[in-house]
Amino acid sequence: MTQILHLSTFVRRPIFDQDGDRIGRVHDLVARVGVDAHPPVVGVVIRIEGRNLFVPIRKIGGLAEGRVTFEGRRVDLRRFERRPGEILLAEDFLARHLINLVRGRLITANEIELAQINGTWEVVGVDAGRRPTLRRLLGRRLGAQVPAGTIVDFASIEPFVSHVPSARLRIPYRKLARLHPAQIADLVEQASHEEGEEIIDAVGMDRELEADVFEELDTTHQLEFLQSRSDTEAARLLSRMEPDNAADLISEIDQERRLPILEALPEAHQAKVRQLLQYNPDTAGGLMSPDFVHVTSGATVEEALQAVRSSRAPLEAMNAVFILDEAGQPVGAAPIAALIRARGAEHALSVARTHLAHVHPHWDLHRVSRKMSDFNLTILPVLDEAHGAMIGVVTVDDLLEELLPQGWRREFGMTTVEE
Repeated sequence: MTQILHLSTFVRRPIFDQDGDRIGRVHDLVARVGVDAHPPVVGVVIRIEGRNLFVPIRKIGGLAEGRVTFEGRRVDLRRFERRPGEILLAEDFLARHLINLVRGRLITANEIELAQINGTWEVVGVDAGRRPTLRRLLGRRLGAQVPAGTIVDFASIEPFVSHVPSARLRIPYRKLARLHPAQIADLVEQASHEEGEEIIDAVGMDRELEADVFEELDTTHQLEFLQSRSDTEAARLLSRMEPDNAADLISEIDQERRLPILEALPEAHQAKVRQLLQYNPDTAGGLMSPDFVHVTSGATVEEALQAVRSSRAPLEAMNAVFILDEAGQPVGAAPIAALIRARGAEHALSVARTHLAHVHPHWDLHRVSRKMSDFNLTILPVLDEAHGAMIGVVTVDDLLEELLPQGWRREFGMTTVEE
């Protein structure tokens, strides 16, 4: 069975020579990051007479017994300087935020776990529980009786660059991209501003993912990150957001920046955003998406399915294809499942619901939610009050997000910092 040792067992402990005389104390352990899932420990930083000196791990003994000894002939007296790719386990990680990429959460490294595997000491895990802190507070002897908390495999951990200034690390985009945008947004909201910027920079390699994450952020964080961006950069980001989300954010931006950012949007996107800005955010008009799938009343099932394939509407707005008459008024809504089951040559209207519930732009959110609940709908058409033409849809996910209290994810423990 592999023996797991705690970093706190060694840090600030004395180091002895081969004769048993104390020559200094352990300041930190040095590991090298790279391709290894578990970084190998390459040395120890020891403090002798006010100087931090580096000792290669091959000259260190006694780790397994918890008593650090120097087994070389002499200590190199040159001051320790961190080399690229090296991490100081205590300085860079202990009590710091780290990203658990498997669970999509921030954890606090209360302890670092080491193990000797095939003769090499490796960093194998992080203990994010409270017990390591208690172990340090109670002291080495009594703390040994306190069972360790849950250990997170170091292979699933990513540090922040700001914590490791000379390691030349970058949060890997490919690993972050495996998380849902909402999970990434929660990481950003839990992190410090500097840490959050690192995450945003990493997902910025994929402009669409960056926009998706930005949509999931709360307004405070959205505005915080836009402050450091130019109007052009802000417009580029908003142009990839859904029009309703972009309109909500623009309405919160400082007055002097709104018009320059709005005018920098692509023309088609700008027109949709301007339309939505006419409505109060707490109404169906302010909540609706102007993008939805629709066909004419004479369209076939195959034509309706082709409209779905070619549509750029958000996925949640494509649960049904709306069938509009010449005046743009809806005469039916064909669920995607019904269209798939039907023959391609049939009229889409033949498999559509023709008695449609709807709302108007000025309706408040509670009235909208009652309508959606009464008719058991996930998507609801919004009709212009003057002519009854369909101008958008309200989707259940947007409605829920608006009705739930601010910060509801953390309030109900969905994305709290792991312990």
